[in-house]
Amino acid sequence: MTVTASGDVDPEWKFWHHGGEKLVFTTESGAPTARERLGQLPEVVALGPQVDFGALLDDLGSRGVRRLMVEGGGQIHTAFLSQSLADEIHLAIAPLVVGAAAAPRFLLPARYPGARMKLLDTRAIGDVVLIRYAPKAG
Repeated sequence: MTVTASGDVDPEWKFWHHGGEKLVFTTESGAPTARERLGQLPEVVALGPQVDFGALLDDLGSRGVRRLMVEGGGQIHTAFLSQSLADEIHLAIAPLVVGAAAAPRFLLPARYPGARMKLLDTRAIGDVVLIRYAPKAG
């Protein structure tokens, strides 16, 4: 499954050509572009004028998906956390310092109802630390 507001995805990505069924969640305006670029490779689902992540989760639930791992950039993470759609957050802290002003960010500016998180677990994996949190209200 992939999410794209514009529908502008590369049909050559290996993702489309390996594994099982594929889904593209997009906007009403992005759906024609996704269908044109990808043909019959995936099912394309338009979620409205903007990508509605609650509707996306409802659609996946109707397909039998009960557990979902979300990977993405700042926009995806911000959408799930600011809308209280995440049950857990897994952060990997690596010994790498990035100071570039234009470097990608985990979260973008938004209101986060579950801004205070509860620590669930920490684990060292080589020189990386995996931290598991559960967002909580208040």
